[in-house]
Amino acid sequence: MNKDDLKNLVISDEEEREKQIHELIKGKRSLNINKELCKTLTLGERAADKIAKFAGSWSFLFFFTIVIIAWAAVNSKMLFDDPIDPFPYVFLNLILGCIASVQAPIIMMSQNRESQKDRLRSENDYLINLKSEIILEDLHMKIDEIIKVQGLLIKEVNGIKMEMNRNSERLMGGSDRENNTGAEEPKLYS
Repeated sequence: MNKDDLKNLVISDEEEREKQIHELIKGKRSLNINKELCKTLTLGERAADKIAKFAGSWSFLFFFTIVIIAWAAVNSKMLFDDPIDPFPYVFLNLILGCIASVQAPIIMMSQNRESQKDRLRSENDYLINLKSEIILEDLHMKIDEIIKVQGLLIKEVNGIKMEMNRNSERLMGGSDRENNTGAEEPKLYS
């Protein structure tokens, strides 16, 4: 059931509204957005997510620290007379710059997908809330109707009780006149 169907519930006639409310209750609205989006991910998007997950972890920081220390050790003048990349480590800076320039867009792609997931989650939450609101409104209307009918029934029962009391008094009053022969009155209560 989509948004338009939910909007139509508010203005439908009573029987149609009741039918649609029951259809709405039967239909499952909540979705697991993560599972739904995972079904549509391309190979590049999955790779970007894994790279972003690794690049934002402590493992990456420890790994890169070890790589830089190893690079500095291998390219120091203490170990080799003619290192590949001597002390200001210009080649290491070039590699780090290239990694950063490639890594940033990959992380941004992953973040954009997270934003898309958040938008889908909020839309799904809105639809669930709208469904709940419509169902609660319907229940509230039904309870109000039950209370109204109950009030009418109470008035009717009270009217019947009053009528029965009047009839009972009339019968009791009539039987007293008929039995007024000077004999003892019959006792109703002991």
